Amino acid sequence: MAGKNLRKRKPSSQQNKDNNKKRFSSISHDPFFHNSDSKRRNKFDDEDINSSDDEGEEFDSEGEKEAVAVEEDNEEEITEETPAEKKKRLAEAFLDRMRAREKREEDEELEDEGARREREGERDSLIAKILQQEQLEESGRMRRAIASRVQKPETTEGFRFLVKHRHPVTAVALSEDDTRGFSASKDGTIFHWDVNSGKTEKYLWPSDEVLKSHGAKDPQGRATKHSKHVLALAVSSDGRYLASGGLDRHVHLWDIRTRQHVQAFPGHKGPVSCLTFRQGTSELFSGSFDRSVKIWNAEDRTYINTLFGHQSEVLTIDSLRKERVLTVGRDRTMHLWKVPEESQLVFRAPASSLECCCFISNDEFLSGSDDGSIEHWNILRKKPVHIIRNAHASLTPINFEQRHNGLSNGHIENDAQDSEKPCSTALSWVSSVAVCRSSDLAASGAGNGSIRLWKIESESKGICPLFELPLVGFVNSLSFAKSGRFLIAGVGQEPRLGRWERNAAAGNGIALYRLELS
Repeated sequence: MAGKNLRKRKPSSQQNKDNNKKRFSSISHDPFFHNSDSKRRNKFDDEDINSSDDEGEEFDSEGEKEAVAVEEDNEEEITEETPAEKKKRLAEAFLDRMRAREKREEDEELEDEGARREREGERDSLIAKILQQEQLEESGRMRRAIASRVQKPETTEGFRFLVKHRHPVTAVALSEDDTRGFSASKDGTIFHWDVNSGKTEKYLWPSDEVLKSHGAKDPQGRATKHSKHVLALAVSSDGRYLASGGLDRHVHLWDIRTRQHVQAFPGHKGPVSCLTFRQGTSELFSGSFDRSVKIWNAEDRTYINTLFGHQSEVLTIDSLRKERVLTVGRDRTMHLWKVPEESQLVFRAPASSLECCCFISNDEFLSGSDDGSIEHWNILRKKPVHIIRNAHASLTPINFEQRHNGLSNGHIENDAQDSEKPCSTALSWVSSVAVCRSSDLAASGAGNGSIRLWKIESESKGICPLFELPLVGFVNSLSFAKSGRFLIAGVGQEPRLGRWERNAAAGNGIALYRLELS
């Protein structure tokens, strides 16, 4: 009984020390802990972390854990950044760059603290004015007065051919910085050229196997291979992507930096006739002969949506920074698509068929018709605010070859035209219109041998003619430089979408005209 009632004796202090030594010695000889220490040391050695303490001093394990935790928290903050936070961060970075630029432009540093603060306040107010002006110009609520500064050209001056194509040019496009241009023709040739030097580089079409790997579908109908006939071009605002479309019913995406084909978007059931990028984004809009407008994302290379509303072929498309798209079709209507609201406004031409259109601002548009007239539209009215008839009258005989006696739409020939009646032949069709962005300067082109410049005034005054620029051939596409310093025209012997008439005396290529501003 006594042995059972004996309590368990506690080990002595000497025994505790011996046990602790054994436990720590076993840990020190354990390869798991030995490798962990070496890995930790190797990690800090590789990262070249220099401590201000002595060389023999080791890092505290708790400090290491805290540093790792802080890094993980920072990574989580970066990965979990919301779109609003990203926009705020980019805006703050943009403001910092603007302040740094203004600071570099100062002639000397001001020593006085009060003067320095006053200088910084003036700089911030100047930056605010610059940003406000840019925002107003981009939104279309402010116009630069360029038309009144354009000087009338001398008789010896005119267009200069910058790039030559073998076949009629169908589309031209300019980069955001106005240094590079892009053009395409009916034979499928796509050129990338320098505006100042005229040096050209050609885009090479990949093989059918590569096109299929990039998303292209097999040719439909009677076609046995993909047609390289290009009808439309568009350049993204960041200068990364070039989009092309044509008779093969695909929207092709090219990388401008490498000039390589990167993607083919199928989906249209007819030729792709027009393309445009929304300013400041990678959102791409395409119009087709299948009467639809499709939306794509060039950055993600995905399809977004399809817009229906036209009753005939879509001919021209245009867009600004706002999520709105302007299109015209052969159904004599112009549609303004409000993409977020999924709604559209329909504007009907008075009599003739519309051929082309472009934005003046978010609320004003310009269009050209096949009867030689130019229409000025406002979003608040269903009918044109102003109509300029016989804008490109072709009354003098021109040496051109006629393909057949009558045109496809039943119009009379040019020789039988009366000066008092509207122009109605292919030579006088307004095939292209363009507006210098955020300004009052516009241009229109046809096949009558000249390009006309216009000044867009208030709604009460309408559009006033400036002067004509002689250029022989069908002007199938026009593009202004953002600065208004020059005008690019894509010229050909035939119209862009057909062969109703042919002018053998014209050249196929890109013509440039430099505007002299006072």
